[in-house]
Amino acid sequence: MIKSLKDRKHDFSATEKQLKVLNSGAFETGSLASFEAHLKEVNQWPLKPNDLEVFQVNVGYMCNQVCKHCHVDAGPDRKEIMTRETMQECINVIARNDIHTLDLTGGAPEMNPNFRWFVENAVAAGIKEVIVRSNLTIILANPAYHDLPEFFAKHRVRVVSSLPYYQRGKTDRQRGVGVFDKSIKALQMLNQVGYANPETGLILDLVYNPSGAFLPGDQNGLQMEFKAALKEDFDIEFDNLFAITNLPISRFLDYLIASENYEDYMEKLVGAFNSVAVEGIMCKNTISIDWKGYMYDCDFNQMLEMKTAGKGSQHISEFNLKALKERNIQVNNHCFGCTAGAGSSCQGTLA
Repeated sequence: MIKSLKDRKHDFSATEKQLKVLNSGAFETGSLASFEAHLKEVNQWPLKPNDLEVFQVNVGYMCNQVCKHCHVDAGPDRKEIMTRETMQECINVIARNDIHTLDLTGGAPEMNPNFRWFVENAVAAGIKEVIVRSNLTIILANPAYHDLPEFFAKHRVRVVSSLPYYQRGKTDRQRGVGVFDKSIKALQMLNQVGYANPETGLILDLVYNPSGAFLPGDQNGLQMEFKAALKEDFDIEFDNLFAITNLPISRFLDYLIASENYEDYMEKLVGAFNSVAVEGIMCKNTISIDWKGYMYDCDFNQMLEMKTAGKGSQHISEFNLKALKERNIQVNNHCFGCTAGAGSSCQGTLA
């Protein structure tokens, strides 16, 4: 069993134990076919990338929240922070290779002391779209962050914000007492500066994750529910809702094991494998960069220390677009989470 949330020390031994769990049980006995075997059945092995369009950069694991489902294991105790030098390397690579989107994540990316510098210089370099994945409560966590809505609007940043549900109970159970009220206030502040207003073109999206060991519901239906409830109760507008499946790694894997739901959840993901979703999974057009500048096929692989395949293409300082286009994408059984049901990516469902 992997280390619990209380005991995990953010070391590689914890990562090794997660990988061991992912390949144990029904996969170990052969009663469940592996993700690789499923790809072979649908002629998608080895899994190959399409054109690189998105740089998803994790600027650090520090966060003002400690969410139960967090696959990054983020929290106030995390000290990993990307330097300005590594940020500049990312900007240089994006500009040289005509990559159109810079997607900033964490932790709470805004807590990196160079976050604003990164955004300002990325925009100045002509990057077409800058996304920040915000937990919303950071805006109210400290007076130093209260002007983030204005900063985002000034630089036309696309805000993708986490809101587990449109009611207080479910949200606070998943993310902590008081999170819902702070999130609502932050969304209202974003609306006040023009987000989700067709006249401004400033985009505000929400992210929904299930609170337990089950797949998200229909994304379109959830979006209509969220829009109606948030408008009626709080006069809040937003653009899109992304329904994302919780992948069995880090804290969510802890929860699955502690609640004795791991085997059932994996069987559910495997049973819902959708070959149509494979073509749209985010590892095909995205590279994930960690706080040290190492490259991964996705943010989930980053948490499992599964760097991109092939020598000479594993760190931003040795970025080689040709090598990355020719690589095989690294997979393991956690990848079933991205291909289950309607599929799942950082942009929501796929099929």
